[in-house]
Order: sequence, then C-alpha cells, then structure tokens
Amino acid sequence: MNTVRRAAAAALAAVAVLGTGAAGQASAAPSPTPTTGKLPAGLYGTKDPAYDGVWRQSLAFLAQRATGYQPSDQAVEWLLGQQCDDGSFPSYRADAAKPCDAKTMRDTNATAVAVQALGAVRRQSATPEKADQAVKDGTAWLKTVQNKDGGWGYSTGGASDANSTSVVVGALAATGTRPTAFTSAEGRTPYDALLAFALPCTDKEGPGAFAYQPDKAGKLFANADATAAATLAGLGKSVVATKASPEQAPACADLSKPTPERAALNGASYLAKALAKTHHLVQPPMPGAADTAEQPDFGNTADAVVALSAVGAAKAAMPALEWLEENSAAWAKENGPAAYAQLVLAARATETDPRKFGSVDLVEQLNAAGPAPKSPDTSASSTTSDDEDSGFDLWWIIGIGTVVGVGIGFLLSGRKK
Repeated sequence: MNTVRRAAAAALAAVAVLGTGAAGQASAAPSPTPTTGKLPAGLYGTKDPAYDGVWRQSLAFLAQRATGYQPSDQAVEWLLGQQCDDGSFPSYRADAAKPCDAKTMRDTNATAVAVQALGAVRRQSATPEKADQAVKDGTAWLKTVQNKDGGWGYSTGGASDANSTSVVVGALAATGTRPTAFTSAEGRTPYDALLAFALPCTDKEGPGAFAYQPDKAGKLFANADATAAATLAGLGKSVVATKASPEQAPACADLSKPTPERAALNGASYLAKALAKTHHLVQPPMPGAADTAEQPDFGNTADAVVALSAVGAAKAAMPALEWLEENSAAWAKENGPAAYAQLVLAARATETDPRKFGSVDLVEQLNAAGPAPKSPDTSASSTTSDDEDSGFDLWWIIGIGTVVGVGIGFLLSGRKK
C-alpha cells in the first residue's frame, strides 16, 4: 500500500472527469473537499483529503497500532463516519451527515484499508461494537463488487488490477476471512485474478514481477508498485507484515501451475534485483510534466522493504531501508501521515527502531500529524506480530502447508494488514 497509489487515484479521477477512458472505469468524481477550507476534527494530515482522506487515516492507524499506540477516539469516530450505509468507503466524504448516493464514488482501496484499520483498533476503541459492524459491512460490500475474475479494480465496475486486488486480500487476511473462500459468482478467487498479472521468469524486462494490468493488447509489463503489493498478497499478508525466518535469497522459478506463494517469491526476486543497484525504486515522470527525469520512489521503496522482509529476505531489504533512513525525511515531511506510516511499517518489518530512523523519530512525527493518540499499549493485542494478531495463521498454514521451491524452508503464515 502506498501514497503513490493515492496519486494514481487523483489521476484516475481526473480521467473520469475528462472522459478520456484511461485505466479503470471511475463511475463518478470523488467527494468534494470542505467548502469552509477547514479540515474536520479527527482527520490526520493538513493537505486536501479529497483523494486520500480515508487512506492516510487508515495507514496512520495501522502504523500506530504497530508501535503500541491507540488512535484517539475522535480519530476513530471520524473514520467510522466516512462509511456509507452500504458498507463502502469513498476516498473522502466532506459532509458525512449527508447520505452517500449514486454520485458518491466508492473506493475499493479505501474500503479495504479502512476495514483493516478499524479491525486493528476496534478492541481499544470507545465503540468496539460499532467498529466491528463497520468491518463486517465493509467486507460484505467488497464481496458485492468483486469482479468475475475474482479481483477488484480501484472503482466499482473497473477492470481488476494487481494493486487493488492485493489491498483487498490483505484486508481479508487481517480480519480473519479466507481470501481463497472469497469467490466471485463464477467461482474465481482473488488469487485467480492476481496470478493473471504475474510475469514468467523468462520475461526479459521483468522476470517474476507483477503487472498492474495488461495493456490494451493484453501484454503484461513489470510494475514495482504492483509487485510489492502482490508479493505480500501472495503470502496472505499486507503492509503490516513482519520479518519472516529463516533468511533466504528469493529466486525466480516457473511452475507449470504456479501457486500464489510461488508467484510471491518470484515477485520478491524481482524486487531484490530492482533494488540491488541504487537501493531505491524510481517513478517515471507524469505525462505532460516539465521535468522528464525519473525520481526516487520513496513510498514504493518502503513497500518493497516490507515485501522482502515478509518472504524472509530482510538482508536484501536492508540497503533500501538504510537508503530511506538517509534520504526520506523531506519526502515524509511533505507527504505527511501516510508517508510516515509507510516508513514506520518498513522499519518494523526489518526490526529497525522507527524512533531512530536516520535523524527522524517517525513515531513522534506520525502521532503529531493528527489528534494525540492514547498512551502506548503494551498489551498482547498491540505487540503481537502480524502473523499472530488476526487468527488467520492457523487455517493459512493448514491450507498451503510447507512452501516448496528453490531455497524455501519456512512455513508461510498469513495475516493482518
């Protein structure tokens, strides 16, 4: 999950308004920003929340719980108030008192990450029953908009993409719902959709990577953002994944009938190679941008660190983590709570102290981006690893058993986003 996806959401919304018909089929423009110019109480961040209000709030919650903090009741209530009566979440609702209607653009990514975030904070919230119901309603809505191929697009009715499908898989895993049991009317699972985006190890440009979507001709092109997300989803995990053992160097291996976990390991192999030279990923320039040079992609680099750690390749991830420690401070300050959350989760995945992240205390900066959270919680619910917190690990281990592949010697366990 990453802030770059939020930027993509903005571009998608612009496409919807202009009617150019590019990737995805946005059904309506996003909700408007506050007309008063004043952001609502309880919301994290100070920038326009039109495209990422729910997203950044949810990532902040996940990172806070990962470091032992519980978001304030005011912040939790704000997120609960963003949910529509049908269980979905838009990217942002400026007027939560006004019911969602046909013009409200439902957002599968926002819904999935909100479901996961509320699931993570519900036990310590002031209204646990309300949060529980929100999780159930959000999960049920995601089921109603699942595509025939088993996946999800960013907006309802949009073609499935690797990122959106992976975000939903992470949310399902985190809240104890088996992704393999979450089938479309045609009997397809999210993994059927996800594997369709996987490139073979023989691909010259992106061996083992995942594509975001096929192009108009049906060809797949490697996408680091999609690969990081799909690697976690293939393991039944999400951005709150922790370091797996034993340590390994992931290798790409094609199978006649690939499994989600094998595809995830192939994806990790691609990410390790992509990071090997410069220790960071890059993002191509936006169409029409004056600056045509490639720029460092901080958010996707952080996501790649989490993905590599989750497959047991933390050593391959450490140079990228160290690069982030040295270079991400200005980016995080500019992008706010979601950026700080991504860095916190990357640090946690590599067992690095987020309070001593280069020259920055990531926890302090994240907590300062919204209402003051409750004091650190040292209870088991706040300190368990991402494989222990959701009750998802047992059935996942039973379901997939021991991973078979080159250099693999650990049991995959699923879990929480």
